[in-house]
Amino acid sequence: MSLHIVSHPDYDANFPADHRFPMGKYRALVERLEATGLLARSVHVEPPFAEMTALKRAHDPSYVDQVMAYQVPERIEREIGFPVGERVSRRARRAAGGTMLAARLALAHGIACNAAGGSHHARHAHGAGFCTLNDVAIAALDLLAERPAARVLVVDLDVHQGDGTADILGREPRAFTFSMHAEKNYPVRKVASDLDIALPDGTGDAQYTQHLSSALSLLSQKGRWDIVFYNAGVDPHVEDRLGRLALSDEGLRARDRMVIGHFRALGVPVCGVIGGGYSRDIAALAARHSILFEVASEFA
Repeated sequence: MSLHIVSHPDYDANFPADHRFPMGKYRALVERLEATGLLARSVHVEPPFAEMTALKRAHDPSYVDQVMAYQVPERIEREIGFPVGERVSRRARRAAGGTMLAARLALAHGIACNAAGGSHHARHAHGAGFCTLNDVAIAALDLLAERPAARVLVVDLDVHQGDGTADILGREPRAFTFSMHAEKNYPVRKVASDLDIALPDGTGDAQYTQHLSSALSLLSQKGRWDIVFYNAGVDPHVEDRLGRLALSDEGLRARDRMVIGHFRALGVPVCGVIGGGYSRDIAALAARHSILFEVASEFA
C-alpha cells in the first residue's frame, strides 16, 4: 500500500527569503519528495480549508474571526512573529484542513502525513511562536466530536514544548499530550502536558533514544489509543539554529522509526505532521523533513 501525503501550494505563504521563519521549506519539501520519487510512489491529496466550526471548537471564536478577517491585534501578531494577512490566514486554515484530512486517511489506511502542521504554540485564545492556528488540536477535537468514545494521543517531539496543544487539550480527558523537548528552550513559561520530558542542552542521539524508548513504554501502559498525532519537528537537529539539542540526521531517522514502528506494531493509526525546523539552508532543511515521509512509507 502507498503512503498518503497531504499537501497544498497554500502551505507556502511566500515570505521573503531572509525572513526568520523559513516559509520556503514547505515548497522545498514537496520538491524534495518529487525529486526522490517518493511523491510519485505515494497517494498525493490536496486538502480543503478547515471548517469554521472545527476552528472554533479549538480556539476562541473571536480570535478565529480575527484571523479570518486579517484583523489580529498587533500585540498578538508580535507574539506570533509575523503579520496575519490574507496569505497567512489562508495558509493556517489550509494546514489545519491538511492535518484533519491526514488524520482521516490515517484512520482509513493506518498512516498518513501532512506536509505541514505541528503549529503547537497556538493556544485557545491566540497564536504564538510562528503558529497561527493549532492544527493538531483542531483535528483531534474534530475527531472526538465525531467519535465520542475515541482516545487520542499527541506525541510531540519538536524541540520546543507543546504549550498550545497542552493548553487546548488539557480540558479534554479523551486526549493525552506528550512533549519531549529542550528544557531551556522556548517557551519560557510552559503549559504542562500530560507527560513532559525536558532534556538538557546538547542531548545527542543515544540519550535521546533512551528517553524516547522509556516514554513509549509508559504511553503503552496508558491503554489503547485510537489515533496518534506525531509532531516530527526536525529542530532537535544539531545544526538547527533554534534547537539546543544535538540529533544527527540518522538520529532523526531512528526517532521517527521508533515512534511510527511502535504504534503501527500495536495497530494504532499514525498521523504525521512536520513541526519545526529553522535552518537557513532550505535544501538541507527540506531533506530533514523528508525523513518523516521516507520512514512513514516503510509502514504504509
